[in-house]
This record gives sequence, structure tokens and C-alpha cells, in this order.
Amino acid sequence: MIQRQIGVLADRDGDVSYVIVGNAKGIFIPELSDYPLGRKVLRGLRLIHTHLKNEPVNQDDLTDLSLLRLDALIAVGLKDGRPDNIQFACLLPPDSDKRYEIKSNIPLHRLDAALSDFDSMISHLETGMQNAISLSGRGLLDVNDKRERAILVSVSKGLRSDQEDSMEELKELANSSNLVVLDAVLQRPKEINPKYLLGEGKIKELVINALNKGATMLIFDQDLNPSQIKAISDLTELKVIDRSQLILDIFARRAHSRDGRVQVELAQLRYRLPMLTGKGTAMSRLMGGIGGRGPGEMKLEVDRRRVRERINLLEKQLEALKRARQQRKARRIEKGIPIVSIIGYTNAGKSTLLNNLTKSTTFVEDKMFATLDTASRRLRFPKERDIIITDTVGFIRDLPDDLFSAFRATLEELEDADLLLHIVDISNPRFEMHINSVDKILSDLGLSGKLQLLIFNKEDLADREEVEAVCRRFDAVSISALKPGTFYRLLDAIEERLWP
Repeated sequence: MIQRQIGVLADRDGDVSYVIVGNAKGIFIPELSDYPLGRKVLRGLRLIHTHLKNEPVNQDDLTDLSLLRLDALIAVGLKDGRPDNIQFACLLPPDSDKRYEIKSNIPLHRLDAALSDFDSMISHLETGMQNAISLSGRGLLDVNDKRERAILVSVSKGLRSDQEDSMEELKELANSSNLVVLDAVLQRPKEINPKYLLGEGKIKELVINALNKGATMLIFDQDLNPSQIKAISDLTELKVIDRSQLILDIFARRAHSRDGRVQVELAQLRYRLPMLTGKGTAMSRLMGGIGGRGPGEMKLEVDRRRVRERINLLEKQLEALKRARQQRKARRIEKGIPIVSIIGYTNAGKSTLLNNLTKSTTFVEDKMFATLDTASRRLRFPKERDIIITDTVGFIRDLPDDLFSAFRATLEELEDADLLLHIVDISNPRFEMHINSVDKILSDLGLSGKLQLLIFNKEDLADREEVEAVCRRFDAVSISALKPGTFYRLLDAIEERLWP
């Protein structure tokens, strides 16, 4: 006897797809790229393998069954080198009382009879699992819904309130990227696992639960390094991305101007360059869709040299676009027209304010980063005085370094502004955190000393007395960007600061 476990993977036609020779302790199941899960709930493969000591189905067997979404697992227990105790295990729908069904002590000569209704059983199981998944999605999941389905994950040792706030923001980001959020998981381990963030057992449990809910991707609130993405991706065929990648994806969707497209592509390539270590499952899973959008025909499998060449080209294009912006600004400065820039946290109402102040039609949507491209309009005041008022990309805390670096050229336009209108959504319970995040970015740009006017927007969605108290506390004015009748305090304050 060779004292090695032997296994085969067979498809639903009974054809053997893989033959596996392991060691005395177990077998290593190869990458099953020829049998992708996609939107299927089961892979269409059954695993038959030996147990040298006639031991029962163990937790490793059941974990493989769950993680790989196998149709079934058949363990052939050996006694004196001959088949003895044969066991059968399969998954059960997520709404069942048990996670698995296990049949033991099946005699070899009765195996065919025991599995005679295998095909109908698998068909029934798949239907039950799909129905359970649809119910878990509260009716959102159906065969015609082609959106990605995500489980959001936060692993942190910081304050729970900060973790919860950050998770709420991640949900808003996911909504902006048109994702179906199935669940949000907050984990607070004693120590952060450097490989998986969570312990190996916990991360496998997380993946299994995600598969049971019909998820197609995991989104981590914490930034993952390339080795962590690879390690987690090796456990599952679900896409694995982090907060930064999600933000980059939103920017790729929303950037329409040449400046914006160049900046987004540059940021994405800089972000992905460390991950381009040749063709691998973690990278190939990101092709297309959430996390894989942006660089056009550029594929993630291209070699580093070509990516660096592309980055160099984009940097030169960005510099040329910056010079063109500087020339346009110089002409405005020559005319002596004050420049006012609207800044603020994403989705605070900047574009709505610009539209209603200037009767223009900048794109507006109640989503984070709805507007990425800079828009400038002229606004006339009494006494024949004009200003140029400019909308800017929304800020966000923990903005990815590559994105901040790429958009620095655009944000540096704020240096030439005579006044910054810092707009804040007062109806958001995290508005003070938003103010601090914007102030930090201004500090990073060296603009902390720039003349500012703080504006609390959406006053109609908050208590009037609370709004007045907050305005006194921050020396600010309040408005509703949807109601031009509330703009008189804002316009008076702008005049006082520009023409004292």
C-alpha cells in the first residue's frame, strides 16, 4: 500500500475530471477554473476520496464541501486496504436546521442504490438553495438581477463607534457603485491576523456564510495589501476588494472629462501595480465589473514594464492638462474676477448648490461622488460685480493615497480661489467628522489658511433650533440648496468676505 489518500472529482455525467494523489493526512484539491461557480449555487462536481484509517467525515471534509460548493462528498473508509465504511455528505439549503446531510455506513455493494436518485436530489437541493438565497436578499435577488452582490466586512481594533460609522459610509459607497448589499459583518479580533485580517477559521466561516447568502464579492472596509488579497482569494472564487478599490471603481464610473479620466486611470494603475505579479486567480477574478473597471483595454495581466510606461504617459498628459488649466486661470485673474470654490464631503450638496445659485444643470444624484468633474459658472452680484464659482470633487476620509495623488493637480486649483465655500450636510449625524476630514485634506494640500465660509446645507431636514445653535458655534450660515429662497444669508456672507 502507498499509504496515500486518493481522490477523484467527477462531473454530473459521471466523467472523471481530476485524479488526485495526496498524502497520509489528506488531499490537495486543485484550482477548479474549468468549473467556475459564477452565479450557480453548486459547482457540478462530486469528490470521492479515501480515508486510510476508516475515520468518519471530518470538519476539513465539510469545510471543503462548503467552500468549494461541491455537489457531494463521498468518503471511502479503508480497512485492511479494502473499502469498508462509505459515507456520503452534501450541503443543505441555508434555511435548514442543519448545514449538512451525512449518510454513514453505506455498504459498497449498496452504493449505487443509495445514490440512485442523486440527480434529482441535486436538482432539488439547488432549487432550495436558490430560494433560500432569494429570501435572504429580501426579494432583491432574482435571476434577472445582474448586479454584483456583496458582503461588507470590517475588521478593526479601534473604537466600535468609529467602526460602525465607517461601515455606514461603506454601505453608501456600495450603493453608489450599484451593488446589492446582502450583509455587513463587523469583527473585533483581539489581534489582527497579518494574512487574513481574521483567523483562518473565521475567514472560512465568513466565506461560507457569504456563499450561503448568494454573494459574488467580499468588500473589506480596511485596505488590503496584495498578499492579503491573494490569501483570501485563494480560499474562494468570490471577488475580494477593499474600500480603496471600491472608491476607485466609483471614480471610474463617474469621471467624464479628459482630466478626470486620466486621473482615474493613473490612480488605478498605481494602485494595481504592486499586485501585477503575473496571471493569478486573484487578479483574473477582477476582470470587468466592480473593482476591474477603468483602464479600458489595459488588462491586469500585462507586465509591469507596460504598466509603468502607461503611468509615465498619463503623468505627462496630466502635466499638460494642468498647464492648460493654469493658462485659463491666468486669463480669469487678469480680468480681476474673484474665484470661489465649493468644497465639502461627498454628497453634501455641492452640485445642487452650484446649479441653484447659477441656474445651471450640473449632474446631480443622491449618491456619493455623483460629480467628479470640475464645473465653473459665473455668478453676478449687485453693483455689476461677478465671481467665478467652481464645484470640486467631494472629499472623503481615508481617501486612497493613489487617488489623492492623482487628483492633486485638480485640487491644487483651490490655491487660486479667493474664497472656499465649505458645504456640510447638517442632517448627517457624522457631520463633525466630515468637517474634520475636509480640514485634514486642506491641511495636506497646504490650504489651511485659505479664507473659508462654512455653510450648513439641508437645514430643512434638521431641527431649526439645533441648526441655529450649530451655526453660532461654527460661525456659519445655513441653507437648503434645493430652496434658493434660503440663499440670502449665504450671498450676504460671500459679499462681506470678498468686498469688505
